[in-house]
Amino acid sequence: MDPLSVGLIALPVTLVLLALRIPIAAALGVVASIGIFIIFAWRPGQDFQPDWAWQPTFSLLANSPYAFITSYTLSTVPLFIFMGHLAYEAGFTTDIYRAARLWLARLPGGVAMASVVGCGGFSAITGSSVACAAAMGRIAIPEMLRFGYSKALASGSVAIGGTLGSLIPPSVLFILYGIFAEQSIAKLFIAAIIPGLISLFAYLVVIYLWVRIRPEAAPVPEEEISRQERWDALSRCWAIIALFVVVIGGIYAGFFTPTEAAGMGAAATLVLGFVLARLSIGKLIAALRESVYQTAMIFAIAIGGKLFVNFIALTGMAAAITGWIEASDTSILIVLGLIVVMYIFLGMFLDPIGIILLTLPLTIPIVESFGLSLIWFGVVVVKLLEIGLVTPPIGLNVFVIKSIVGDRVRLESIFAGVAWFFSAEAIVLGLILFVPALSLWLPQFV
Repeated sequence: MDPLSVGLIALPVTLVLLALRIPIAAALGVVASIGIFIIFAWRPGQDFQPDWAWQPTFSLLANSPYAFITSYTLSTVPLFIFMGHLAYEAGFTTDIYRAARLWLARLPGGVAMASVVGCGGFSAITGSSVACAAAMGRIAIPEMLRFGYSKALASGSVAIGGTLGSLIPPSVLFILYGIFAEQSIAKLFIAAIIPGLISLFAYLVVIYLWVRIRPEAAPVPEEEISRQERWDALSRCWAIIALFVVVIGGIYAGFFTPTEAAGMGAAATLVLGFVLARLSIGKLIAALRESVYQTAMIFAIAIGGKLFVNFIALTGMAAAITGWIEASDTSILIVLGLIVVMYIFLGMFLDPIGIILLTLPLTIPIVESFGLSLIWFGVVVVKLLEIGLVTPPIGLNVFVIKSIVGDRVRLESIFAGVAWFFSAEAIVLGLILFVPALSLWLPQFV
């Protein structure tokens, strides 16, 4: 059987399994394993011979995931995750939110703006959107509801702010993209800084306009805040600023590789937490538990994704699709438009890590065939995955927020809240797509 035919059959089967809510790791791994076996056993022009397939299939299934999991670069993932959980347990995230709230309190929607700024600050020391949304949701949403904010604004602002965890470095998605696309993780981190800040500013503008249109959505808190309180709150943020400088500044200055920066960041967070008496053994154990759980989940998906990448390579599907596009002389704008639509559609139903591992074997060769920068494309992909985190019907960040607020806020209200931000997302995505310099200017200095 022609390997390309096997690939063309396996791809929709994988999507069906994912739509049936089969775990991503299982869906990718099982389809890839069966597909690899069929390719080795049913060679073109030959009868089906399973005896030919056992040894090469098991060899690939044993060696490829092991070589991938034991790679030095991938150790960055658990270290950044651990760093983020330590920062949350030490209360560094609360410091950012409190400072932002006190400084922005008198602005229309100031507490909601503070939650977005807090998400941006937390994103600078963690690589997970889900962790960012969960942490800030526990801190900010109860306070906004206490001040009389509308449920849609309170929950929607945190859900959308949490997506910054994917875009503002460090980011687990950028690490996985860099590994599979064979691109510099340091350059990807630096490339995302300007688009991340633009996204944060766009969310603040949406909140401001929302409250101008509907003032009742965000009453101004009736509390007296002295100048001393503002400066005291700001001064407490020095620890998280120092951690960001250690990690991103160290990478940018060339002192560390991303893996070394992750280790230094986690160690610095641990030391600061204990020196400042803001970490206890119990909190350390809680951070370790959450880090192990999240890392295991990511690594399981990554193993399935690695097998799927090997399977796609054996089918020759990526080369065939690239050849079809070149033969049809399709405009680059049409191709990019189709890629954007594909990612947004998949983002409605699937986990971002699963999407990135499912699609990269097909999209990377297409982008390379047009001579486009894979660093720029990485920022585009992560931005699209960020949008998928709040897109119905399966917006992962929305359901994280729902699990935190419980019966206090309906799911429909959270989706209604994030809907206000879709126009801003479209504008920022357009800027990233059509002004590549926003992503490529800083990496040229690394």
